[in-house]
Amino acid sequence: MTKLLFKCANCGEYSLPNKEMKCKICGGNLKNPKPPKFSLIDKFGRYRKEYFKEEFNKRFDRTSNNND
Repeated sequence: MTKLLFKCANCGEYSLPNKEMKCKICGGNLKNPKPPKFSLIDKFGRYRKEYFKEEFNKRFDRTSNNND
């Protein structure tokens, strides 16, 4: 049953999901109230690090061009 409970982002009431994923009380969006599963083993850490390195390099290159 806990997998079927969702929480409204607007009013904070718990509800069962429906086709539109909208709250029956206020019409807000329903979201999963539970946090994601935590693990010390990061399966996708390599990809995340590559992404952040690219983003850092883009920002660093932009700031160095503005100072010239």
